[in-house]
Amino acid sequence: MASSHFSAPSPPMFDGNNYPVWAIKMRSYLQAYDLWELVEVDYEVEPLRAGATVNQIKLHSEENARPYKTLTAIQVAVTDDIFTRIMTCTTPRQAWKKVQEEFQGSTRSRQMQLLNLRREFKNMKMLEHETMKEFSNKLMKIVNQIRLHGEFLPDQRIVEKILICLLEKYEVKISTLEETRDLTQLRVAELINALQATEQRRSLRLQGESSSSEAAFAANNNGKSIQQPRPFQRQNRGKEITNQRENKMTYDPCIICKKQGHTAKICWWRPKDMCHHA
Repeated sequence: MASSHFSAPSPPMFDGNNYPVWAIKMRSYLQAYDLWELVEVDYEVEPLRAGATVNQIKLHSEENARPYKTLTAIQVAVTDDIFTRIMTCTTPRQAWKKVQEEFQGSTRSRQMQLLNLRREFKNMKMLEHETMKEFSNKLMKIVNQIRLHGEFLPDQRIVEKILICLLEKYEVKISTLEETRDLTQLRVAELINALQATEQRRSLRLQGESSSSEAAFAANNNGKSIQQPRPFQRQNRGKEITNQRENKMTYDPCIICKKQGHTAKICWWRPKDMCHHA
């Protein structure tokens, strides 16, 4: 039978950035070792009674070691710069509160940050040039920040926000969802995936129509593009036509009247000839 060995993972490291994420990871880490309660309350171990058994002495020793294990876990989970700020703390609760007050801010500042996030969530709209993926990523980033500040934001409210912010081109899909699904039970991931699929189908259809139009145009013109004459080409062509006309209307001087513009055959001054109108 293969033996199972569990290697204890290292605690998440905090360097002073993104405290809410680190706090969640660190809380999960301490809960995994049954040490989180020492951070929430001031933990005190009752003194050992006289005449305790060996087993009781062992349990008492383990209980005394728990606060130090928790404090050590917090100390090794921060960088040296942050450690110097909590090295005078003697209990896990003191160390945790010290880091929380410095990097999460006071209660008033957290409330102001949460208020700004709520306002940003309320005023968010989908832009014309945005894809569904871009809009959903932007929205969920604000939602996660609100949740990190301790406020519960249900999926139903996020679904309603997405449906309100969508552009007109998604109206058909929204109507279909309203007829076929219970929107109060619709999850955010399901809605986003359905809208992205609709967007992809529309994009593929437009690409197909564009390719068909180009193929039809090429077939009508036998694959050759019609080039319009350039302005200077049209101008030169006009000069050539004018020159041709002038050459046609130019004659040598008449040998009878010595004038230009006609030949001797049709000259009015030919002797013993009648008028050309006769």
